Amino acid sequence: MKSLTVFVLVLAAFGGHAQGNLEVTITNVKDTTGTIRVGIFKDPSAFLKEAYIGKVVKAGKGEVKVIFENVPAGKYALSVIHDENRNGELDSNIIGIPREGFGFGNDAMGTFGPPSFEKAGFEITHEPKKMKVTMRYL
Repeated sequence: MKSLTVFVLVLAAFGGHAQGNLEVTITNVKDTTGTIRVGIFKDPSAFLKEAYIGKVVKAGKGEVKVIFENVPAGKYALSVIHDENRNGELDSNIIGIPREGFGFGNDAMGTFGPPSFEKAGFEITHEPKKMKVTMRYL
């Protein structure tokens, strides 16, 4: 009986943490070169520096879908890069203009540089969430 009580207590402790799934559809991918890197950021101060959760998938011309399962409920922001040379980063020229494709949650854009965490942000609940990101190439 004691082990049943412990099991119920453990189940109750973890049962209150909502999780949800996120399906990201990336459109306007120009070709099949390299990979698509999708980063989910939880901490606004780490936005575009250190992803909370990330996935890397093969690039596909046109549209690529990436699914994240069991993401803890909360507020996040999203970024996507088309890492054509597979070096793990968004390459840019000497003045900082990206040489590879990029996109953000809510298709947000910054005035000069990337958008804020809030503009690229979204919320995960227990309900499945779908997001579309349009790749941009400069």
